[in-house]
Amino acid sequence: MEVNFIVYLIITYLLGSIPFGLIVSKLFGKDIRKEGSGNIGATNVTRVLGKKAGFLVLILDMLKGFLPVYIAKYIFDAKLVSLLAIASVIGHCFSIYLKFKGGKGVATAFGVLIALSYKTALIVSMFWLGAFLVSGYVSLASMLSASVSWVVINFIENNIYYTYAAFIIGLIIIIKHKDNLDRLLKGTEYRFLHK
Repeated sequence: MEVNFIVYLIITYLLGSIPFGLIVSKLFGKDIRKEGSGNIGATNVTRVLGKKAGFLVLILDMLKGFLPVYIAKYIFDAKLVSLLAIASVIGHCFSIYLKFKGGKGVATAFGVLIALSYKTALIVSMFWLGAFLVSGYVSLASMLSASVSWVVINFIENNIYYTYAAFIIGLIIIIKHKDNLDRLLKGTEYRFLHK
């Protein structure tokens, strides 16, 4: 592999590792890791600090996934771009700044997906919204969307590397939602939309 790619890969991981949820919560005088579910993602930030703070974290987490991957498409081939896509999400989920702990990767993965295939991102976002409105659970909608994203991108783009990347990213997201899955099965998961 080229030295340039290795450097870009490291930068992509480091950008993905930036814990915007924690940074924003600190601006509000709180540590989001000690509030709500303890997660640094936009959902918990919204729950604890309100919609504006949550939306800001959502956009920032998406951008850190979108920008390096989108730019990479003009520099590297699809195989290397797919590795960068995975590295970005790994950065968020296993942040070097948080002793390799982190969020669940959904917003960052969505930013990555927009960069890889905006048509796929649009379809997956509609699927997520439908699952969320029906169930009221952000976690369930996220896991279901992660489960189908690789199928959709394979159909839309017909690019085996992007398909592999979406599959691995989806697997990471589902693994990071293990506790949510346990709570869903026990009926104790936090419902964002109350029926």
